[in-house]
Amino acid sequence: MEKSGVAAAGAALFPAITPFSSFSKPLAEKRKIALVGTGIRGVTFWGKNVLDHYGDLIEFVGLCDINPGRVEFAKKYIGADCPTFTNFEEMMNTTQPDFLIVTTVDSTHHEFVVRGLELGADVLTEKPMTTDEVKCQQILDAERKSGKKVIVGFNYRYGTQFTKLKELLVENQVGKITSVDFHWYLNTYHGASYFRRWHGLRDKGGTLLVHKSSHHFDLLNWFIDSDPVEVVAYGGLDHYGSNHSFKGDKCRGCEFKDKCKFHWDITKNDMYMNLYVANEEYDGYIRDNCLWRDEIDIFDKMAVQIKYANNVEVSYSLTTYSPYEGYRIAFNGMDGRIDSWEGIPWRSDEQINQAQLHAQEMSQDDDAEPQAYDEIMVMKNFGDYELVKIPKVRGGHGGGDTRLQDKIFKDPDMADPLKHSAGTRDGAMAILIGIAARKSIDEGRPIRIADLTDLEPSVARKG
Repeated sequence: MEKSGVAAAGAALFPAITPFSSFSKPLAEKRKIALVGTGIRGVTFWGKNVLDHYGDLIEFVGLCDINPGRVEFAKKYIGADCPTFTNFEEMMNTTQPDFLIVTTVDSTHHEFVVRGLELGADVLTEKPMTTDEVKCQQILDAERKSGKKVIVGFNYRYGTQFTKLKELLVENQVGKITSVDFHWYLNTYHGASYFRRWHGLRDKGGTLLVHKSSHHFDLLNWFIDSDPVEVVAYGGLDHYGSNHSFKGDKCRGCEFKDKCKFHWDITKNDMYMNLYVANEEYDGYIRDNCLWRDEIDIFDKMAVQIKYANNVEVSYSLTTYSPYEGYRIAFNGMDGRIDSWEGIPWRSDEQINQAQLHAQEMSQDDDAEPQAYDEIMVMKNFGDYELVKIPKVRGGHGGGDTRLQDKIFKDPDMADPLKHSAGTRDGAMAILIGIAARKSIDEGRPIRIADLTDLEPSVARKG
């Protein structure tokens, strides 16, 4: 049996979201925003995109980066009429923002989050909140002491497909959930990109178990509605790094470019040339580093087992050199199973073919466009299945990017029945799974979440 999720995926998917009490200024006044970290994420998503869409509600009062060339380019690209700084303390004391956005290298997030809170600002930090348990505790302590609030930029929750999955789980469609299978595949373009950048060094990004997987672990925590209690993991570096017969200095001018299938020509990307290459002289950061350099020390394959306080068990994996980009997730319940996926080539082809057939049947117009959709399969034990179709939404992360920013900058007081909003406890529980997994791989033993910070895992999720 097949059912369209069109109706449910409209109004029902986003009935609204709980208040971020973090904002004390009335909406009639423009929020004064400062941004620290003018890499690609800060400049585009939290910079230009915010100013373009919410310029009537916010104003940038300062931009900061250790690289003077990059921060000046950022100002022009964003279109902000504000001073730039290379000293964070100077920016905060001079501009006195209401709200600080942190998009620096992951391992430094805690420095700016903690100091921003101490100086009286509410803070939004890009995920991951930070990269180890000591820094995590510092953020938790600083928020409690300051009376201000921290928001973690988890945009995946807001996507239409993940929101529909959450709805089905809340509705108890397949009974009590007992286990979850979740497998994420990064393709040879996206996956490789992490190993070219600072993310390839664990002292910068905490490994992909923290930088990338914290997105996925946050989804799991949100779906399961409980806290993790114990983690066992395996991982290795088998593909990138020193696992190659040749290596160069960087992709530009590399003598092996004609035989390296992973060669990437940064000179064809004007944004990267202007933001990074033009400013290498200031800090030496190379955006098109060699994937095979010896200094890479993160994992490129990861398998994680997670036990939750409510006895749900999760099997998770991350692959960084897949031929396609996507994921599979399945929830095993006492009364059935929910399956969903994205980016699986043969499933995508089947969807296109079926949609084309439908469009031809329903229209006399030979040019009729089929509607793209995501799929969720709900199957009951001893019963039939139901295929729920979720219309694809244009925009980043299934429309989640826009909805997250609308919540933060446009309507912070909307209700939140599905608990989309993420604070420090959510940010902590997501990274603590990754931190525990990294420690488990390094030390060859299970790691208890309660041993990492003063947060006590709860059977039912808090916050």
